[in-house]
Amino acid sequence: MKQLNRPSDKGRFGISLAGWSLHRTIGMGAGKLAQLDMPKLAREEFGIEAIELVNTMLASTEAAYIDELAKNAAAYDVRILLIMIDNEGMLAAEDACERDDAVRRHKKWIDVAADLGCHSVRANWRGAPEDVVLRPRECRAVIERSAPAFCALCEHGAEKGVNVLIENHGGPSSYPEALVQLMLTVDHERFGTLPDFGNFPADVDRYRATDLLMNFAKAVSAKCNDFDDETCEEKSMDFARLLDIVADKHGYDGYVGIEYGGDRLSEFDGVRACKRLLDRLRARE
Repeated sequence: MKQLNRPSDKGRFGISLAGWSLHRTIGMGAGKLAQLDMPKLAREEFGIEAIELVNTMLASTEAAYIDELAKNAAAYDVRILLIMIDNEGMLAAEDACERDDAVRRHKKWIDVAADLGCHSVRANWRGAPEDVVLRPRECRAVIERSAPAFCALCEHGAEKGVNVLIENHGGPSSYPEALVQLMLTVDHERFGTLPDFGNFPADVDRYRATDLLMNFAKAVSAKCNDFDDETCEEKSMDFARLLDIVADKHGYDGYVGIEYGGDRLSEFDGVRACKRLLDRLRARE
């Protein structure tokens, strides 16, 4: 049975933990925790009931490994919500064979996501420079050549019960108008956005951009890098304003994923700081 992107509690939204928050802690090197331990870590260390995986942090895609990860999640009553896919080819590449290869490589992760009960995978929209948005005709060509690749992934996702999401994560996806046009061109019920609070370029208004992307959102990423020691607020953005857009304006009541990327605090302390802030804001009337 597929897991739903709905929290078990009654807050404005749920809180999940993105694997990238712990990319220095979890891995295959000496002294690092195994990815298989992430469900236990999320539940016992942080009191978090849902996690989001990164494909490059998984040690294997073999059935035995995936089954063990699923069993560990069930043992700690932790939902595995989605897999973020990196380094599997460029779905907006100029060369059609390169796009087809990227589709093939992404499909295997949709299969893994289905086996883990995920509701979605996150793909990247790579293969064109960010500044392509400054050249409307060229940007439109990028959208037109990308759409069939994403449609193919969405059709495969539909067979498996898995959504295909695009995050503002480099290339033209960093600009909301371009990403909205891709959403409208693909026009598939399995296609959606994953707005990330912190991934917008300096020339993009993150609040307006989040508002635009929430029209297609099936997940949300609370990117954070540092916190004020006195106010406990995230230093670079107004989380309260962002979550008002997400939860109140757009009625989103799924999970908001903690994605800590800073280096002043440890990964554990950064996750805890973000969770405290999200807990306070979701309890607000």
